[in-house]
Amino acid sequence: MGSHGTLNTITPCAACKLLRRRCAEECPFSPYFSPHEPQKFASVHKVFGASNVSKMLMEVPENQRADAASSLVYEANVRLRDPVYGCMGAISALQQQVQSLQAEINAVRAEILKHKCREANLIPSSSHLALLSSGAVSIAAPPPMPLPQPTTAADYNTISDENVTYTLDNKYYLDN
Repeated sequence: MGSHGTLNTITPCAACKLLRRRCAEECPFSPYFSPHEPQKFASVHKVFGASNVSKMLMEVPENQRADAASSLVYEANVRLRDPVYGCMGAISALQQQVQSLQAEINAVRAEILKHKCREANLIPSSSHLALLSSGAVSIAAPPPMPLPQPTTAADYNTISDENVTYTLDNKYYLDN
């Protein structure tokens, strides 16, 4: 008893409250499971069990335990929402979303290229557009390559804008 007739008690953490036990000062759960958020420990306890959570937290360096507890809460909540796939279901959904967005980006880039070619009065073939929209070919243009060096001085006179053809991969060759 304290000096005024009251007990000096500690507010039990969410874990001790759920497990209906007294929360000791050295409780391994109290720093990570606040009494104000009991659902967090309830999820973790339901998926992993209190004993396993305690062991996992004790195996992690003290400066990383808060992050470990947060990860356990996240994983437990995902596992409760998706009991079959858990986190892998969330990861797979995100990977599919990334692939879909990459395909959309490639389609937009192909459309941009098509419009740029129209402006320059060049019309790419349908096979070029199919390659671009499939993502098999990147549209990011590399820096221009130097013209091939002719073997004789007379060859310089044959190079003009009319007889140099540029391809989609920024390689060029002479039309002879």
